[in-house]
Amino acid sequence: MSINVCNDRSMASITSLPSGVSGSSLVLISTTTASSSSTISITSGIDSTYKEYIIKIINVHPGTDNQDFSFNLSADGGSNYNVTKTSTFFNAYHNEGGSDTSLNYVTGSDLAQGTGFQRLFGIGADNDQNSCGTLHLFDPSNTTFVKHFIFVGNDGDPGDYSINRFVAGYANTTSAINAIQFKFASGNIDSGTFKLYGVV
Repeated sequence: MSINVCNDRSMASITSLPSGVSGSSLVLISTTTASSSSTISITSGIDSTYKEYIIKIINVHPGTDNQDFSFNLSADGGSNYNVTKTSTFFNAYHNEGGSDTSLNYVTGSDLAQGTGFQRLFGIGADNDQNSCGTLHLFDPSNTTFVKHFIFVGNDGDPGDYSINRFVAGYANTTSAINAIQFKFASGNIDSGTFKLYGVV
């Protein structure tokens, strides 16, 4: 068997994928914009159409300083957000003064068969502070297996830190997941955009 080697010039000449080679793509399903909203709920578009869904959380800003932002899942179209979850949570941070850095596991932010909301990040309410991230939800309509999720995001902490958050876990249910809700621990979501995508 021979090994084909490419160089920069041959790669630059490619204008389309050969037949039989496919690449994944994102299909925008919905966009929800927060404006002094107590919660953001996505109750349609999460179904059996795609095996993976991605929610882009863009420029979320709280109405109240120093609040945790979290999510929960629903198996009944949004009537209840109380799906049992087990998760992990760690982060890396660096302050604006360059004097404090760390990489650590955050035991108070994980869940062990908990039905409460899963924390994603904490954020300050300074005018220039916001958070962004990407939440992946895998095969939510599957009725055989648990439903895995992964979140990666970054936020402007109330103590003037940049914090890179890493959250992962699973919804421990064989029921189909069909809705998701986001909220702050206290106060409104002053602003923010939530884009739901299906992965082809």
